[in-house]
Amino acid sequence: MKCGIVGLPNVGKSTLFNCLSSAKAQSANFPFCTIEPNVGTVTVPDNRLEKLEELVNPQRVLPATVEIVDIAGLVRGASKGEGLGNQFLGNIRECNAIIHVLRCFENENITHVDGSIDPIRDKETIDFELQLKDLETLEKRLEKHAKAARTGDKSEKHNVELLGDLKTHIEEGKSVRSFERSDEDDLLIKDCQFLTDKPILYVCNVDEASAKTGNSLVEKVIENVKNENAEVIFLAAATEADISELDDYEERQMFLEDIGLEEAGVNKVIRSAYTLLDLQTYFTAGEKEVRAWTINKGFTAPQAAGVIHTDFEKGFIRAEVIKYENFVKYGSENAVKEAGKLSVEGKDYIVNDGDVMHFRFNV
Repeated sequence: MKCGIVGLPNVGKSTLFNCLSSAKAQSANFPFCTIEPNVGTVTVPDNRLEKLEELVNPQRVLPATVEIVDIAGLVRGASKGEGLGNQFLGNIRECNAIIHVLRCFENENITHVDGSIDPIRDKETIDFELQLKDLETLEKRLEKHAKAARTGDKSEKHNVELLGDLKTHIEEGKSVRSFERSDEDDLLIKDCQFLTDKPILYVCNVDEASAKTGNSLVEKVIENVKNENAEVIFLAAATEADISELDDYEERQMFLEDIGLEEAGVNKVIRSAYTLLDLQTYFTAGEKEVRAWTINKGFTAPQAAGVIHTDFEKGFIRAEVIKYENFVKYGSENAVKEAGKLSVEGKDYIVNDGDVMHFRFNV
């Protein structure tokens, strides 16, 4: 599961990526500095893991991770191949969700490809290119379903009507994600893999003075995307980069306090990206290790077990489950058992975020 960072050139994508991951994507003051997408495996901040470590005192701790991809800056004409557009759009298609970085700061030393600062215009430039590519995809699918509908197939006639309505929606300058559809229709739309149907997080890159409260440009973005069912986060990427260079945790905290922040903005971005990908965490906790495991929301106990090893899923017998809150309340697995708060679940159990689990299996 990958989350792609997109935006115009020189808005701070690579700076943000460098903060998010240990990889150092090249960052420079000219377009197309990033050509090949950089991929970083990013640790998901989770205070629950720290609490479990404190209670269990394991030999090692392994957090959940998510993949972030730094995609080169898009420009006008990308849908027609401008600025290596086809390659960039292909990189976006391979991602499961999008982090769209918008420049919301003034700095005469950092050029803007359009000569002025306007995050709404920048957003519309990216949207337009992705929508054009989606129209191209849609017209090919429409042709296919129209051919099938000519045989009299009622379901195909419905598909043609649906895609026709969606075509009008996109031609009005709207993204696919804002198109209302039934669960059944959603299956067809998802199968088309439209770029503008991917879940999205807008990250407003501000100056240090706006890192705590945002600014008027951020407010404009929030107003502009209010009908998109999208989250908006703001942070000062350049400042976050300075913080990430500090090796000492306490030094980083002091830096954050100096600018009025409780935690680094990148932590919020990572957690939001994790949610955006429809992911959640369950834990295993023992003397050897405390570990956060990443699963899709809605996974059953056997599917969750399969993330550890396929044999766990094949030979699944049962899952012993402790709610995180109960583990913390009683302080240990034995204390939870004595309090009667450990539940034994079967194959149909849907795993909840934060469950502490132990699997019984037989192969």
